[in-house]
Amino acid sequence: MVVGILKEIKAEENRVAMTPAGVEVLCHHGHTVLVEAGAGAGSGFMDEAYVAAGATLIATPAEIYGRADMVMHVKEPQPSEYPLIRKGQVVFTYLHLAADEELTRALMDTGAVCIAYETIQKADGTLPLLTPMSEVAGRMAIQQGAKYLEMAQGGHGVLLGGVPGVDPGTVVVIGGGVVGTNAAKMACGLGAKVYILDMNLDRLRYLSDIMPANCFPLMSSPSLLRKLVREADVVVGAVLITGAKAPRLVTRDMLKTMKRGAVLVDVAIDQGGCFETSHPTTHGSPIFVVDGVVHYCVANMPGAVAKTSTLALTNATLPYAVALADKGWRRAMSESHEMALGANVVDGKITYAGVAEAFGLPLVSVESLF
Repeated sequence: MVVGILKEIKAEENRVAMTPAGVEVLCHHGHTVLVEAGAGAGSGFMDEAYVAAGATLIATPAEIYGRADMVMHVKEPQPSEYPLIRKGQVVFTYLHLAADEELTRALMDTGAVCIAYETIQKADGTLPLLTPMSEVAGRMAIQQGAKYLEMAQGGHGVLLGGVPGVDPGTVVVIGGGVVGTNAAKMACGLGAKVYILDMNLDRLRYLSDIMPANCFPLMSSPSLLRKLVREADVVVGAVLITGAKAPRLVTRDMLKTMKRGAVLVDVAIDQGGCFETSHPTTHGSPIFVVDGVVHYCVANMPGAVAKTSTLALTNATLPYAVALADKGWRRAMSESHEMALGANVVDGKITYAGVAEAFGLPLVSVESLF
């Protein structure tokens, strides 16, 4: 198979879909790998390293789309790429379609096989290709929250860890999954008082066992959330419904009760955000203020630490990319239900329930298209 690794063109996205080490593995499996010139530079991987690994450098994305059987990105295709995607071509990347109807319909029009990293799901419910970026984003959420609490950044001047004789800051993490757990660990490590909310009692028992004494896992409810956001210095939105739009849990009315200069970090913004007042921002302009509360809603948080993120992402995606290249998408999905769950749009049809529900579109079983 001919596999194309594209340069990211989303604003301030420095990650790349494959490291030179990953390219070498694909080449050893007998595949041809085309890498767009400069694709890895933002992550510290130079063109020479890709050539040494066996890749062919390509000058333009149009040529890669024209030649590759499967193209790999980190972020979703951008509007300039829609006309380049071919019918039957495999597009393997993060898609987050339930939050973007325009992209969904554009991919339907291409007739391509669009496989989303974030909906590949193991039998135990874990999301192997989303997990590494969720780990990065969760840890970054606290770094950003702590920074924007500084008065020079618009915050109200609270040091999350406090100092002897002064109370630490209060962090509320909504969601006890991978993002939430990593955010809570970072906040606890700084010395903050941390509340982590979830609705799964087994998960709360687990968190109670593993988290330090300054973390308080609690059963989430609207009344508890209303109470805690009033006390919070930083609120992290870490709620995920796999492949579907995030629920809006912090309302505008709740926002009005918060401390002026508190910080909201919406890690769920890729899926539409879990705060009513959220809208996507960029690394170049990461925050906005509503009712005196700072909102950090960057939709590609791991892109700020591109080298770490690219290494972690390739570790996770490479086995699936090899399986798709070795077997083709039909056989790979027929032999692996977790891979089949990655199919979101195939030949103009929606094949993932969360996306179909988000836009009221018909759902077609991917197995019927093998």
